Amino acid sequence: MTKTLITGGRIVTAVDDYVADILLENGRIEAIARQLNVTDAERHDASGCLVLPGGIDVHTHMEGVQGPAVNCDSYETGTIAAAF
Repeated sequence: MTKTLITGGRIVTAVDDYVADILLENGRIEAIARQLNVTDAERHDASGCLVLPGGIDVHTHMEGVQGPAVNCDSYETGTIAAAF
């Protein structure tokens, strides 16, 4: 079993902002707490760093000229592309 402990990172979500540790086991988040006491994990110090949930940039450029390039997406295809 692979364990990773990320310590002291500033966790920022849509509703909260706090400093805590994160324990990962086999690539999944198993625990988040202000201070985790785990001795058998690979450790990474995230002090002074932000820990953010994954984000996806879904913007598209539609029906227009961008410098020398012409955008191929219509509003229909651009909306579908942004949804996926």
